[in-house]
Amino acid sequence: MQDLLLAVDRLSTRIGQAFAWTIVGLTLLISWEVFSRYVLNHPHGWMLDAQIMLYGTLFMMAGAYTLAASGHVRGDVLYGFFRPRTQATIDLILYILFFLPGIIALTWAGWGYANEALAIREQTFNADPLPVYPFKFIIPLAGGILLLQGIVEIIRCVICLQTGAWPSRQKDVEEVDVDKLREMVNVKDDLAELDALITQKEAQR
Repeated sequence: MQDLLLAVDRLSTRIGQAFAWTIVGLTLLISWEVFSRYVLNHPHGWMLDAQIMLYGTLFMMAGAYTLAASGHVRGDVLYGFFRPRTQATIDLILYILFFLPGIIALTWAGWGYANEALAIREQTFNADPLPVYPFKFIIPLAGGILLLQGIVEIIRCVICLQTGAWPSRQKDVEEVDVDKLREMVNVKDDLAELDALITQKEAQR
């Protein structure tokens, strides 16, 4: 079971990393448009639509990757103090009540929107139109991958409830909190030495 969970983690991670390259495309497009508009005096009507669609693609396809890395926003101020079983109980309830209905609806509706756009060969509304229907298929694709990763997270919650400990997950980029960062740069030791020096000088006065 653990191998299956990690396999889905790897799939979500690789998809997220692959689509992260759209950031490079966005950077090049924006840089070229600024140069073309203000230096060459030749703006492009389709550029803004292309940027929006690329950003939407990045945002949608990074969802499962972020979920696999446990990187979505949560109230860590309280959540981090709970025992693993309590955390798993909260997560499981939220996944069942909110995540599953929302993502299933997103995938189902997205598939309908994408097929309607394909049927009419939907395009953007400007002087230089771009096809929209390929990008609308990103909605059900992202929803399906996110749903798969969500099922994996639900299984992790069940395992945690049974064992009392969270199962391991795919390691990639981890968020570094302040305490870990201080330990990495030995800030705690420096602060201790500074406090000792200040105390010594005050005692000499």
